[in-house]
Amino acid sequence: MDDAHYHEIQQWLLKSQRDLEAAKVLFEHGLFDVVVYHCQQSAEKALKAYLVYQEVILQKTHNLVVLLESCLAFDINFEILRDSAEILTPYATEFRYPGDTIEPEKYEAEEALAIASLVLDFVVKLLPNS
Repeated sequence: MDDAHYHEIQQWLLKSQRDLEAAKVLFEHGLFDVVVYHCQQSAEKALKAYLVYQEVILQKTHNLVVLLESCLAFDINFEILRDSAEILTPYATEFRYPGDTIEPEKYEAEEALAIASLVLDFVVKLLPNS
């Protein structure tokens, strides 16, 4: 892997980590709608880091299940993240705008934090020198 490729992967991981850290801070302030959004973003960027590692041209999607399907082409162990992807995917848009959507509860934000952390840790363990 050349330096530019390694740097790009690291940038995706850094953005993933920052989204997760932001979500943790926002959780302490009870901003659960923003917490779940940043958790989805963290998981999305972690999966995209893996796809960059595999030299896949990234799709412009926030759908974690779609990204997971791409990851599965390289490693079937990603299957264990399917439920996680299905839970987090709606958070990319569901609570972003005013409307009829009920705000997420604290337990949903806690679950989203745990899932985002799981996804990031899973990806990091698969990448060299992370």
